Amino acid sequence: MAETKKRTNPFTFFGQVRAEGRKVTWTSRQETIAATIMVLIMVVFASIFFLLTDWVVSALVKLITGI
Repeated sequence: MAETKKRTNPFTFFGQVRAEGRKVTWTSRQETIAATIMVLIMVVFASIFFLLTDWVVSALVKLITGI
């Protein structure tokens, strides 16, 4: 038989949420900027890769089908 959990007072709940939020280690501004730059670089590389892949597949399909 499943146990029913005791309901928590909203003020207690929000107090617990604030306490957990204080435990979080937030990234510094410099770490956030570095991570953003790395993501942008990877997006550029992925875009170039998919562009080249699309061109190659398109050329092969045109070659095979004779279109």
